[in-house]
Amino acid sequence: MKQLKTNWAAIFTVASFGLTTLSAQESISVTVKNNVGFDRNEVVALNSKSLSGFMKGKKEADIHIKNAITGQNEPLQWIDYDGDKKSDELLFMANVKAKGSAKYILVNIPGAPAAESKLTTYSRFVPERTDDYTWENDKVAFRTYGPDAQQRTEQKRENGTLSSGIDIWLKRTSKSVINEWYKGYLTDPMFYHKDRGEGYDPYHVGASRGTGGTGVWENDSLLVSKNFISYKTIATGPLRTVFELDYAPYSNYGVKETKRISLDLNTNFSKFEITYSSKKQLPNFATGITLHNNEGKAELFTEKGIVAHHEKIDGVYIGEGIVAVPGTIQKAFINKSKTKDQSNVIALLKPTGKAVYYAGFAWAKAGQATNETEWNALLKKQAEIVASPLVITVK
Repeated sequence: MKQLKTNWAAIFTVASFGLTTLSAQESISVTVKNNVGFDRNEVVALNSKSLSGFMKGKKEADIHIKNAITGQNEPLQWIDYDGDKKSDELLFMANVKAKGSAKYILVNIPGAPAAESKLTTYSRFVPERTDDYTWENDKVAFRTYGPDAQQRTEQKRENGTLSSGIDIWLKRTSKSVINEWYKGYLTDPMFYHKDRGEGYDPYHVGASRGTGGTGVWENDSLLVSKNFISYKTIATGPLRTVFELDYAPYSNYGVKETKRISLDLNTNFSKFEITYSSKKQLPNFATGITLHNNEGKAELFTEKGIVAHHEKIDGVYIGEGIVAVPGTIQKAFINKSKTKDQSNVIALLKPTGKAVYYAGFAWAKAGQATNETEWNALLKKQAEIVASPLVITVK
């Protein structure tokens, strides 16, 4: 215990003088640079390969990351994306001023307790309500639907949902709500449709795209998949949750999709990384947002890779949006239909076999955006974040 105290003292001493290392073996310096004109507090990832020399002979549980100026021990998370029992990335939350940089120290201290996070991300398969897959962080929550829900609809049984659209849950608490809301559902099927002070689910998806569902646009119609057929939870933790959903081939193109969806702490946007194949060349690959009953307002900022929707649900403002990787939107347009759930604002992406975009929302009662102007500002900020990732240097 005496040796442990000595190590911590050394760390604080080094941090206070702004030095970058304790010794070649026990610490390394990480610098995070922000090239945009606003402060950022977001999850960053260190590739495990860049840490291979430092990690030699060390255990992941003994690794800690500290702010080099304040000495604060920050929460971190290791992720194994490919299931080979070897971590591929180390995540931590970087807080960086506009046009500035922040320094952190990665240290090896056996036996020291990990920094705890009061907030978390979370996702899971939900068999207690047929077979939803639901995910959340401290700001937002989403869900989509599996094969049992599809079969119930096709067999005209109760509790069915036939949709590959993305549902959103309006939450106004930073704590995790998924397990509590579904537990309430078991005794009251309307439990999470009532706001008890934490938020609720009043959002209708149906056959629409919800917020971020996919498809192929052809002859003034959107061709879409049915529900996901399988899932894989890759990670849950204090900083990021990641999972994959597979979809059966659909349309005369035989489109087959795998969606890798991730959600970081402290963001309103889920990241969609989609790989897809088809039997013949696709004219496009589409994503969109439901217009519900065409009573809201859709806006297109195509040059920035943004499509936005503004509406009121139960009299309260909600903004939904999609932010695509720059240069990947071919065209965006508003499609209003007299057919239920077929009105969507649609973005057509280049059909390269891969698509990356961010889909999210803000609810006025949660305080993150209370009107069109504030939501558009958040969307444009997200577009800058996507276009200019934080730059990480490891020494």
